[in-house]
Amino acid sequence: MVKTYADLYLDARKALLPTEGMYAGNVARELVCAASGKTQEALIADRSLYASEEICARVENFVRRHITGEPTAYILGQWDFADMTLTVTPDVLIPRDDTMAVTELAIKKALFLPQNPRILDLCTGSGCIGLAVARRVKDAKLTLADVSMDALRVAKKNAADLHLGGRVSCVQVDAKQPAPHFLGKFDLIVSNPPYVTTEEMGQLDPSVRDYEPHLALHGGRDGLDFYRAIVRNFTPVLRPGGCMAFEFGMGQDPAVGEILEAADFTILEWKQDNSGIVRAVLAQYGEEATSDK
Repeated sequence: MVKTYADLYLDARKALLPTEGMYAGNVARELVCAASGKTQEALIADRSLYASEEICARVENFVRRHITGEPTAYILGQWDFADMTLTVTPDVLIPRDDTMAVTELAIKKALFLPQNPRILDLCTGSGCIGLAVARRVKDAKLTLADVSMDALRVAKKNAADLHLGGRVSCVQVDAKQPAPHFLGKFDLIVSNPPYVTTEEMGQLDPSVRDYEPHLALHGGRDGLDFYRAIVRNFTPVLRPGGCMAFEFGMGQDPAVGEILEAADFTILEWKQDNSGIVRAVLAQYGEEATSDK
């Protein structure tokens, strides 16, 4: 059954009211725009026009998926992060504002590195951190690495869509294994590894627990398995005086700091997220550390 765009919007808003409340209109507008390929301005201008049966069916499908709890990013197939519109699928975590903390640390450090720095984004997922760095640091060479080939396909598409393929490569790497020799040496390694504890996995919001990849979430019993592994396995591929930047969960900063300092890293900077929670760290290995602040 075909409907006008106005009716499509109103029906979607009505269906979303029980779960979205005051935000139902915004969500309905976003879903109708995504299903029809129209901007919000075009949707308003075309409100009296009839949508095709295909578009009507797509809107109904999007609304149904949203009501069952599927994250909007997976329904739309894309999400905005650091002034980029990225492809996202259930094979990768949805980029979140929390990750801007480590992204900003990595960009700040990369801007002070020698010319043509080599940077590794480990556990890259969608590639959001590494691609944000590549866009800001024009001479940087980025390697996006993940154990999941499905995630790497998403990261590779995002690199191509952003026209960064010439400076960005994607490779399959297991962070829990010794770094492969073919990687070479890096000036900076940045990572948002899995850090959810075993206990916390069962307490996650259903929109995360039931839809986002557990491979990218579960960090072991205490949530720190990947930090220990990355420091142990990837410090050898840092150049002298090279740095690591990590994102971590709320309250994990003391433990992550201890792991780094026990491996002869010097903490250069801690970074808070927009809520004032410490969520990222930058540390330098080996030779006497100097701050760029």
